[in-house]
Amino acid sequence: MEATRIIAVRHGETSWNVDSRIQGQLDVQLNDTGRWQARRVGHALATEQLGAVYSSDLRRAHETARAIADAAGIPVVAHPGLRERRFGMFEGRTFDEIQRNWPDHAQNWKKRIPEWQPPDGGESLLELRERVHRTVQDLASRHCGEQIAVVAHGGVLDTLYRIATGQEVNSPRTWQLPNGAINRLLWTPEGFTLVGWSDTQHLEHAPFDENTSF
Repeated sequence: MEATRIIAVRHGETSWNVDSRIQGQLDVQLNDTGRWQARRVGHALATEQLGAVYSSDLRRAHETARAIADAAGIPVVAHPGLRERRFGMFEGRTFDEIQRNWPDHAQNWKKRIPEWQPPDGGESLLELRERVHRTVQDLASRHCGEQIAVVAHGGVLDTLYRIATGQEVNSPRTWQLPNGAINRLLWTPEGFTLVGWSDTQHLEHAPFDENTSF
């Protein structure tokens, strides 16, 4: 069976990214920089042959995916399995607020306790890993021998990196997860393989440069 090539992209920047505010599954839209990043990603991938563009159904990811899909002349297929991790009652708060008001939970978060769930419906790292693995494997299995784009969130991309490199959910993170970065993986029934990570060359021009061609 031929491999599926996966281009995995984190959504563009939002105002909550700038404020270090936990977005989780709240539907926050891109800011102006994020929209510029989305256009740059679409431009960078315009010559790629894509069999499909899949996206989280949250606006910040879907809008980023639409720039890629428009350049490829195909639709975006939204999938809730690509949403960010659920953070329960901590969505909308900063980590400083959480550390100040719920220090025990903040410690569990910082230590990346695999089974810990944020209160009020939050998702554990183990649950997130199972969801991401199941979703992306299912999508990739539909496109053997093709290339697809998957547009999602920092937590999803972090999980994909760990799956492809065989790292545990509580291993310290030593890799970058920039907004709008292009990441590449392969999938076969044997599993995921990392090909390239955190390519941001397409974002090196200053935002809002009117001389930049999209």
